[in-house]
Amino acid sequence: MLLEREAELAQAAEALKAGAAGDSSLVLLTGPMGIGRTALLQQLPMLAEGEEIHVLRANAAPVEQDFALGVVRQLFDSLLTGVPEELHECRLGGEGDLYRTVFSDDAPLLDDGGTLTMPEEALYGLRSALAAVSADSPLLILVDDLQWVDAPSLRWLAFLVKRLHGLRAVVVCALRDGYRRPGDPLLREVVDAARRELRPAPLSLGATKEVIHEQFGVPGDEEFARACHETSAGNPLFLKSVLADLAMSGLRPTAEQVEAVRSLRPALLRERLAGSLRVQPRPARDLAAAIAVLGGQAEPDLLARLAGLDPIGFLATLRDLHEVGLLAAEQEPRFLHRVVQDAVESSMTVAERERLHDAAAALLYHNGRPAELVAAQLMAVTSSSHPWAVEVLRAAADTALRRGAPRTAARYLRRALLDGSLAGEGRARLLIDLATAERGFDPAACERHISQAIPLLTTPRLRAAAALRISPTIVGLGPPSAIDLLHQVAEDLGPAASLEGTARDVALRLEARLRHAGHEDPAELAAAVERLSALGEDPALVTAAERELTAVLLNSAVLTARWPAAEVSRLANRILEREPATSEQVHTPLPLVVIGLVAADSVRGISSWLAMEQQTRRQGGTVADALVNVQQAMVLSARGRVSQAREYAERAVRLAEVHWQEAGVVSTLALTRVALDLQDPVLIERILDGPGRRRSSSLALTTTLQFAKAAQDAGNGRWTSALETLLACGRQLEASGWRNPVLFAWRPWAAELHRRVGDPGAAGALAEEELLRAKEWGAPVALGRALRMKARLTGGGQGVRLLRESVDVLRASADELELARTLLLLGRRLGPGGEAAAVLQEAGGLAAACGVPWLVERIRAADGSGASAAPPEAALTRTERTVASLVGRGLTNQEAAAELGVSSRAIEKHLTSSYRKLGVSGRRELIELLPRMDS
Repeated sequence: MLLEREAELAQAAEALKAGAAGDSSLVLLTGPMGIGRTALLQQLPMLAEGEEIHVLRANAAPVEQDFALGVVRQLFDSLLTGVPEELHECRLGGEGDLYRTVFSDDAPLLDDGGTLTMPEEALYGLRSALAAVSADSPLLILVDDLQWVDAPSLRWLAFLVKRLHGLRAVVVCALRDGYRRPGDPLLREVVDAARRELRPAPLSLGATKEVIHEQFGVPGDEEFARACHETSAGNPLFLKSVLADLAMSGLRPTAEQVEAVRSLRPALLRERLAGSLRVQPRPARDLAAAIAVLGGQAEPDLLARLAGLDPIGFLATLRDLHEVGLLAAEQEPRFLHRVVQDAVESSMTVAERERLHDAAAALLYHNGRPAELVAAQLMAVTSSSHPWAVEVLRAAADTALRRGAPRTAARYLRRALLDGSLAGEGRARLLIDLATAERGFDPAACERHISQAIPLLTTPRLRAAAALRISPTIVGLGPPSAIDLLHQVAEDLGPAASLEGTARDVALRLEARLRHAGHEDPAELAAAVERLSALGEDPALVTAAERELTAVLLNSAVLTARWPAAEVSRLANRILEREPATSEQVHTPLPLVVIGLVAADSVRGISSWLAMEQQTRRQGGTVADALVNVQQAMVLSARGRVSQAREYAERAVRLAEVHWQEAGVVSTLALTRVALDLQDPVLIERILDGPGRRRSSSLALTTTLQFAKAAQDAGNGRWTSALETLLACGRQLEASGWRNPVLFAWRPWAAELHRRVGDPGAAGALAEEELLRAKEWGAPVALGRALRMKARLTGGGQGVRLLRESVDVLRASADELELARTLLLLGRRLGPGGEAAAVLQEAGGLAAACGVPWLVERIRAADGSGASAAPPEAALTRTERTVASLVGRGLTNQEAAAELGVSSRAIEKHLTSSYRKLGVSGRRELIELLPRMDS
């Protein structure tokens, strides 16, 4: 199928018509490799269908350049095809000597200097033979790949094209761009004799679609076709190579394959390009190699110097590479396609590539280019003798870390470690830098490299500081090897009381890590609370070390509920006021402060701090990402925003799949709370079937899975089994000293199960015990929940009074879901009437904003009139409608915020307001309602 070549065919047809009338001419068919010169050449005989015409064909090839008169023989073979051998001389005008000259291998064609040539009488004889033939019928002489024609044949062609007068012939020669070299005068003579030059243009998008249809048998998707057109730049060879590889892979021409199109590098095309490059002159090969090494964005001066070219030679060679079809533009050193880069690289030996990359590194370094550019070249070299190589790699790693690319930083540092000159503290510092980069995505490697560095360090302080680069496990048990290492360096360093300055800070941070390591030991917890009390009401929080230690000690007070919630909140907020919000917090014990504020029901002011922390995070797929998402999920859950918390929790769990030791337990905790609030059996089952059972025996995870198992049993009506699981869980928590009624709210649940199985006495005892614990702790959410549980067990006016008290307490809580649950119970107890309807309507709005469908349905059922659901035509503000429409398009809160140029918090507020006004429980119901709102 020949597409968009009508203009070229029309000009060729005109030349044929003129040639038949005696006006012979040479037509030159040019263009870069793959543009379709050969296909067009093959189509030309079709122009003379139905007319008597002799077609002489020859295809030149690089491997036949030493075959004298190879092209001439092909042409005259075409002329003699079908003629008996005894009549060949007659067809050639009876020239027996001419016949032997052209077709005999016994007569070498050498001049006096020993160069292959062609006698002048043979030149005239062959021309006369053609004249005799053309007297009977016109001639169409086709020569493909003129650039490869052997020298004697080229001499005859140069002779012929200047003597076409008197013949009825058209000569069409195809010549690839980039071969018009001054050093080849015969070729220049042929080119200069051309009357017409036909230069096929790249295919249009429409033609690309036709080629796709021919390849796959179906029309291609519009986006797919555009990707193919852009990738191939309209070059038929590139296009067909890409499509053939896609078809062989079983892919279809759909929008989903756009990235496959853009990344595909067909092997056959690469080999063809490499072959084309190998026959180019040395300057062209050197410049192509320089572009492959330095990249298309490199400055022309650097490219020229690496290729060994002066400015004039650089521009000329750049033009030659473009004419060959390797560059996207004549004056731009950028390859047409990635496969060209592959072809250039494959044409070089390993030694040549290393030499070029090493030379490029030196060139960039001495010209003051950024460290990462120099490092990229060093990464391609097995070893380098440059004395500055290690420092450049280290500087590049620092840059990569600052822009949030720890994996790239680690690669630079591993390469630097290959330098054999590194030893002692110099090697230790490099190992520590590498461990720092790795702790965000490969903590095991981080610990291993710290262990290798410590023996090389000369002072206890340096060894202790190195050990602190290992990130702590926030919830769950840390690796025993890491804890042993901390004990070792802490003993070597000595207690903080005997130290000053940075050594004291290091000792305080070590104490924080070691005390946190004992958070499942009741004796260690008690000792930590005593240590916190010894610091006084306002412990020093000037240094990061003091804040880290206080955060760990405060966490012990939270787990044991030995300090009141108000004091925990006050001290936790003091820590955050002095702690800048950065992503580095996740590599310290400071995230424990968030857990403390959640337990204290004091999360209203932390959202902005977490938002700032997330803005400073530029990493992707690391432990830091998982822990930041966990913190967001915990805070949202503490506010009752369950549907939003689920998004963060599920993202954290996905990230924790490859970072289980560091983030698996805490992400499972966050997702389990969401599942329990949603009463989602599918999510609960997924948690129980997840990796937690097999990967950790920590108390936090064991408790979480017991809660999930109890929920599963209760949901299936196995109340006794659920109760037994909860009671066993409670005993385990009490034995470990974990007594916080917010973080471990097992008693209200167990009391409800006692009531269901017909044991009101045990239910009442647990409710009283929970109420006492809640009053001691003092967090509104714990007290309100305990009052609601006691009210469920108390009838009459006393039960209503307890519910009203619970509502009053929960209005001071951040957890709107708990308030909605109490309002539902109060509305039911009040019975029919205006107050009950108002209470249930408020409950419905809160439940919808929280995104808890089961609670919304219960409230609607209790109301009986659907009071909780606002009418679809409820007015939203213009901004709320805009936000709703973005959500309807499938955007996340962060994506919607980016599109509108506001914060995620603002998007969240607008959505919450919309949920309340429309009486929907979350995004899904909002999206379903959008068409009705627009009608």
